[in-house]
Formats: sequence, structure tokens, C-alpha cells
Amino acid sequence: MNTHTDNHATAAAVTPSECDVLVIGGGPAGATAATLLAERGYKVTLLEKAHHPRFHIGESLLPANLPLLEKLGVADAVRAIGMEKWGAQFVSPVHEHEQTVEFADAWDKSMPMSYQVRRADFDEILIRNAAAKNANVIEGCQVKEVVFLPDSKGARVQARHDDGREECWNTRFVLDASGRDTFLGNRMKIKHSNKKHNSTAVYAHFSGAKRNDGKNAGDITIFWFEHGWFWFIPLTDGLTSIGAVTWPYYLKTRAQKPLDVFFQETIAMCPKLAERLEHAHMETAAEATGNFSYVCERTHGDNYLLLGDAFAFIDPVFSSGVMLAMQNAFDGADTVDTCLRHPAQTAAALKNFDQRMRHGPKVFSWFIYRVTNPTMREMFMNPGNPFRVKEALLSVLAGDVYGTTPTARSIVMFKVIYYLGSLFNFKRTFEAWKMRRHNIRPVEATRAAVNG
Repeated sequence: MNTHTDNHATAAAVTPSECDVLVIGGGPAGATAATLLAERGYKVTLLEKAHHPRFHIGESLLPANLPLLEKLGVADAVRAIGMEKWGAQFVSPVHEHEQTVEFADAWDKSMPMSYQVRRADFDEILIRNAAAKNANVIEGCQVKEVVFLPDSKGARVQARHDDGREECWNTRFVLDASGRDTFLGNRMKIKHSNKKHNSTAVYAHFSGAKRNDGKNAGDITIFWFEHGWFWFIPLTDGLTSIGAVTWPYYLKTRAQKPLDVFFQETIAMCPKLAERLEHAHMETAAEATGNFSYVCERTHGDNYLLLGDAFAFIDPVFSSGVMLAMQNAFDGADTVDTCLRHPAQTAAALKNFDQRMRHGPKVFSWFIYRVTNPTMREMFMNPGNPFRVKEALLSVLAGDVYGTTPTARSIVMFKVIYYLGSLFNFKRTFEAWKMRRHNIRPVEATRAAVNG
């Protein structure tokens, strides 16, 4: 399969290098997969279009990240840059109290905390670790073309360095960890907007934000407001990451207003957040991204896998992105190893990979699609533990969705309680359903609102 109009002759004009696995993208998924495969003796090339350190949003890790960091050998390095995160706080405009939950109260007590990290530092730790484990890491080199060769003979990848040099690789396997660039998804036209969810985000870093006291100073806070929700993520250097995730129509109302002004006006719509930012100063210019919920039709092909955001992205409300990306990379490395060492087991390995890839987003998406529903908000603000549903919910929030923790029945009971509560308050539920259906409609002008 050729992912582009046939520039095969152009690619062939450059004498290709050889590798077993070529990884597109040097974020958490790509760096993790490259490390694991290099450790197993494969010749791995990782191509990253940027140069680390580089800014990236998504600073909140989950407890389930920590065992993965230990396996990669970077736990101490991440601990040195991280802000301890012991739980999450929820703040609602229709409740007087603020609700804090702690990961230590989850079903599995062995993962009581995690970290908030500056992604520039965190991602650099991971990619330098890949290089230290003998992966060939090349930064400032952007993939331009992937040509899959006949009879599952691998692929030819063409890329361009920052200085304009063209380089080409023959590889047995391609891992697309290109994040929201979704390199293969776009080239193969298999990426689609998520019709069940549609949101935009505006974000910046602030100094002087008021944090929680003591042990909970590093907790993430989620603030609901009229047009969606805010994240509040404290970082070690005194900065706090603030972002508003809203329905697309709201970003469209920006019109020609400067984004910094629009963001400050949005913050003012959430009085409890505005109070925390009363003496704060915006240290970075506001940035925005639009229509960022999507999914690709498939997770793999004969000689490629999609990892992390290169396959799907839903919503950052539960900070699942980095954990899912890294877990995908662990699963992907196992899959590639099986495909290359034991070709007869390829079909079974790819099937298992596909199931694992879809499992995580499926678990989180049920909650994400309903997080702004009044019944769900009530359950988060006043959590009870009948049938151990609170422990099971906290297990999900901790990212414990791939292990052997026996939370399945309790999650089912949580959903039963949710549906019964929604039925009991049918009028309110129906109005919320109508509003959400209206809000998730595509808004073509959103891109202009982001870039304007």
C-alpha cells in the first residue's frame, strides 16, 4: 500500500539505510516503544520532527504510569522533576463544597500517587532513555512518505531533515507514534472525527495561582462551568497549567477577539477558578486547539501499528493520554517482537493488540461522554461506596484498567446507579441529553477561531 501518490521513484533515488523498526514520533509512545525494542536487540530508528525539549500540553500522569516508568528505568529521573499528585479535586458551580478523592482509596492500594510534570522535561527524559538504550534517535527529521512494500516485505520511509537533506530507510515494521499529527491515519484517510464527542481547548501557564494546602498541593482540580470544564495542574516550578475544554460552538464566539483576552474572559465565567487565579499572572500566551476528538478505523496493518494519539484521542478530563500512550507502546513492542520473531503467530498477536488498543479508550470514554451530565456530576461530588463503586471508579481514575483488579462488577453497578439516577430525574436528564447532542455538533468555523 502506498500512502501517497507514487513518489516511489523519489524515495528510491536516496540510498536507503536499514532498520528493523522505524518509529515515527518521539513523544511518550514513540520513545517508550523504541526503548523496549532496542533493549530486545532490534535495530530501531526513531524520527522526531522537533527538537527536545519542546513544549507539549498534557502534564498530568496517572498512578498506572509509575510501574511503566520503573520498567523503563526512568522512575527516579521523573520523580526528580515531578510534583506529587495524590488525588483529584472536583469543583461544581451548583455545589457549595469541593470534593477531593485520593488514589489511595482505589481498589488496588499499591498505586496511591503519581506526578504532575512539565512535558518538555518528561518527554526529554523518555527520548534520551531511548537513545541510551541504543535506539537511533534522530531529531529535526520529519517523515514525508511511507511506502509499504508488496507481500508484507516491510516499508520504505522517506524523511527530510531540518537542513533540507533527504534520507530514506528500509524497515521491517513501522510504528506510528506521531500523536495528533496522525501521520498514517491522515495518509490512509482512516481518521475520522469522533461523532460521540467533540471539544476544543484553550490553555496557558500561570504563576501565582492559589494551590491546595499540604499534601494535596499537587492535586489536579477539575472545575465545571457553563460551557465545559477547566483543568488546574500545579507544576514544580511554581507555574500552574490552566486549560478550558469547551464545546466547539463556544470557541466560535471568540470571533476576532485576541485569544489571551478570550481566555481570561472564559476564566471569569468560573468564579471559583477566578478566585484561585486572583493574584496570578499569565506567563505564556494562550494557545487553542479545535475539534480534537477523533478515532482511526483500524489500529494496525501487516507491517505497522498505530500507538497512542496516532490512533485516537477523546478528551483530557481524566488525564489518561500519557498512560494510554505508554501502555500502547508496551503492548506494541510485544506485538512487533512476536510478528518479527514468530511470523506464524502474527494474526493472533495483531488481534490481541487491537483489542488492547480499543479497551482503554472504551473504558474512559463511557465516563468522558457523561462527565458534564448533572447525574454524573452529582455522583462525583457526593461519591458513595455501595458495591465498592467508589473504589472501582478511583481505580479507573488511577488508570488501573489493564490489570487484574476485579473492578468489573462494581463498574457495572456504578453504571446501574447512574442510569437509575438519570431515570429518577428524567426531565433534567433529557434536557442535558438534548443540550449535549446540540453541543457536540461539528462547527466548521472552529478552525478559524483557533487560528485567527
